[in-house]
Formats: sequence, C-alpha cells, structure tokens
Amino acid sequence: MPTTDPHPNPGYVPRAASRRRRPAQPSRARTDLAQLATRLTPRDLWLIRMLHEHKVLTSHHITALAFTGHRTANRRLRELYFMGVLDSFRPLRTRGSAPEHYTLGRAGAELLAAQAGVDLPATGWRKDNCASVAFSPTLDHTLGVNTLLTHLATHTTTRLPVWLSERSATRLWGDWVHPDAYAHTTAPDATRLLPCFLEYDTGSYNLARLEAKLPGYAALAATTATRTPLLIHTAGTRRETALRHRLADTADRLDLPIATSNTQLGTPTHPIWLPLNPSPAGRLTPTQLAAHWPDITPALTDTSLLPAPATVSGRNAPLPWHPTPPRPPVPGSA
Repeated sequence: MPTTDPHPNPGYVPRAASRRRRPAQPSRARTDLAQLATRLTPRDLWLIRMLHEHKVLTSHHITALAFTGHRTANRRLRELYFMGVLDSFRPLRTRGSAPEHYTLGRAGAELLAAQAGVDLPATGWRKDNCASVAFSPTLDHTLGVNTLLTHLATHTTTRLPVWLSERSATRLWGDWVHPDAYAHTTAPDATRLLPCFLEYDTGSYNLARLEAKLPGYAALAATTATRTPLLIHTAGTRRETALRHRLADTADRLDLPIATSNTQLGTPTHPIWLPLNPSPAGRLTPTQLAAHWPDITPALTDTSLLPAPATVSGRNAPLPWHPTPPRPPVPGSA
C-alpha cells in the first residue's frame, strides 16, 4: 500500500538521489523491441502508459495499484528496470530510507512510439528524463498528487475509474484551467459519481494565486454547461483555514462547488473534505460529497476524448492520447 504519511517526502535531502546500476553491456532483449514485447504482460504495458501519464510512481504506489505484495512487485520492477523498460532513482533522506521511485525508461518509451507508429521524440522522452524528475523542484508536489489519487484508487470504500494527470487535464481544458489532476471517484457499487478537479497546495505560493484560478473554473463551467467540483488539498490546518477565509466570497459569487482538506486529517477516502458553500455540519467522504452536491456533472465526457485533428502525419506525428485506466486490465496478473 502507499505510504500513509501525509507528506510524500518527509525529510528528503534537496537535489540528492541515488541510482542503481545496470550491466555495462545491455542484453539483446533490451535493444530488440520485438523480442522485448514478448516478455511483457498486459500489466507491464499498463505500467508503461501510467508512467508516461504521471511521470513518477514509487514502488509503494505501484504495489498498491497493480500487485498483491511488495516482494512480487519489487521483483518484477527490478526485471523491468534491467530490461530498460523503466528507470528508477531513490531520493536521499535525512533519516531512514525512501522507496524506489520509477520513471519511464528508454525501451518503454520506444515501445509506446512503436505501438503508435511514431518516432521516439513524439513521446516526450529524453535521455535525462529520470534525472530531470529526480531533481525537479516540483517532485514533492507530483508525488503528493499521485499519493492522494493512489489512495482513492485502492481503498475499499472508493473506486477511481478516471485519473488524468496535470498534462492530460491541460490538454483538454488548458484554455480555461490548469488543475493538478482530474478524477472520477465512485462508491464500490458505482451509485454515486464524484467528478472533480484537484488542486494540491503545498503552501509554496500565496493564497491570491489560488484565488486567481477560480474565474477559470467558472468560465469552464459556463462554456461547457458542466458543474464539476474543485477539491483543494492543503499543507496543514492553518493553511486550510486561511484558504477557506480567502476563497469563501469568491466561490459563492462564482457559484463554484469547492471542498478543502489538509494533510493532518488522514487519507482522502476518510471524512476530511469540507465544502465551502453550503457548509455541512462536519467533514465528508468523497461519496458524501457527491450527495452534498446533487447537481454536479463531469467535465470529462465522451466527446472530450476525441483527439484534435493532427497537423502532422506519419512518424513525425504527435503521440496519440488516450486516458490510462488507474488500475491494470487484469489486476494481479503475472
């Protein structure tokens, strides 16, 4: 299961990480894509698409989403690493040790390109891909978003049929908003759907910047005739209190369904979400949020998934985009 610590990287040393070594001479299986493809399972191919979509997942995230135990997961992840399908790094901590962090490797990116009939650059993969993620100043933020959504995808009280990254959300709604993620969460019996945009606030910038995003969400709702809640997960109780005070009037004026939470309250499947307007007697679970706003509608529809007409064809065309399901096609497959 993913770590239960509300902070994804407690005690990490800034801009420091270790890398495991591969053999100096790669095996033929790493360079021959046709042969490599025969060694990959549907779950492996799903993981390649997930890492392309979400940039980085820890071994805890991947175990929770796709495996029955850490030992089985770590063994397969190690094999994929030595095939070149995945890259990995381990951030250094001031105390204790961090889990292995996985990114898309060159062979994985080449497989994506080959399946789509395009060249490798169309995937956005570069030789320094792993290092750029490992030393990115936004690594904490990315891991925080992915940890929160992994909890929603794997808890027994929720299901997560849709999980789009910041990049995919921007592809669809970038004319209006740039959320950190977009998701659909439901109860196990799928009776209540909570579509939502997610803003993951680490407290690194002032509240005015968050408030300035709200008119964009209102414009999106008006333009598309949808009503999709915005969930804002903050860095702590004081930050959440200040944020709610700052946003209350603007959210009411724009008629936006907004709920907030903070890292000190537990996992996102628990009753940690507090709507702004109208405010209930207490905090709610995602399923209860869906009931609290009976008139909400998802921004993501079937027509949203239609790809834009390609301006370039052939192997120089961009990589076709399709949403990646948050769970593998056959959970627990070998």
